[in-house]
Amino acid sequence: MAAMKPRTGDGPLEATAEGRGIVVRIPTEGGGRLVIEMSPQEAGKLAEVLTAAI
Repeated sequence: MAAMKPRTGDGPLEATAEGRGIVVRIPTEGGGRLVIEMSPQEAGKLAEVLTAAI
């Protein structure tokens, strides 16, 4: 049976390079984090779209 670990916090928004990809961890409302892995090309496109939105 898997060990149950208490949540000590959702953590900050972060992006790290892991292997050939980029992993983004986004805190969500209600607890937890959304974890997305993408290629550097996808991350560049996401940056362009977010920059245009703001």
